[in-house]
Amino acid sequence: MKLSFVIPAYNEEAYIGKCLGSIERELRGARYDAEVIVVNNASTDRTKTIAKGFAGVRIVDEPTKGIVWARRAGLRAAAGELIANIDADAVLPRGWLANVLREFEKNPALICLSGPHVYYDLSKSARFFVAVFYGLGFLFYLLNRFVLRIGSLVQGGNFVVKRWALERIGGYDTTINFYGEDTDIARRLHTIGPVKFTFGLPIYISGRRLAREGILRTGLRYAINFFWVTFRKRPFDTTSTDIRP
Repeated sequence: MKLSFVIPAYNEEAYIGKCLGSIERELRGARYDAEVIVVNNASTDRTKTIAKGFAGVRIVDEPTKGIVWARRAGLRAAAGELIANIDADAVLPRGWLANVLREFEKNPALICLSGPHVYYDLSKSARFFVAVFYGLGFLFYLLNRFVLRIGSLVQGGNFVVKRWALERIGGYDTTINFYGEDTDIARRLHTIGPVKFTFGLPIYISGRRLAREGILRTGLRYAINFFWVTFRKRPFDTTSTDIRP
């Protein structure tokens, strides 16, 4: 089963190298059928140049700025049956790819797999509050998926989805600017197959947004948009703050 990494990148010169290096490490010496696509999303820095320095990485240009537009461009360029959506400031832990393939082989009906973010550059106290947030989120995931049966939980920047499933639901909703785009995917995918969230598939990522906007404020904003998209099928927030330099 071929897997396509799709990495949206807008002015990510400080992070894209570590991200691609971790993917390169996962693929080195293994017999995985995989490709790596970096979507240069209107960058004005050295993001594209740095990405070109990695052998085998394909660059796709998407001039319309926005995470959903970038994901859509990457999906259209990808050839894999599995689409791995990874943020440009993410670093894969060792064994991440093997865990992904194992989950899909174990359950052929599975259409989407996701896991949490581990914010490597936040303080221990901040990571504690994030863990509490994820604990509450997981309870709502269980409620929504298995009791109410109205949705699931997908963490943007750390989810793998079957291509045919994305195409069946109409792909990514480009009317969503930022908040709630992953909840929207989870909600629509849930109608056609199992969407699993597991703490067994973590990914390391920068906590720069939480540090810039505040953990409580950011957590509440994500929570409100999660409920808004789940029950009202549209996000509460229609804009987001650009946290890049």
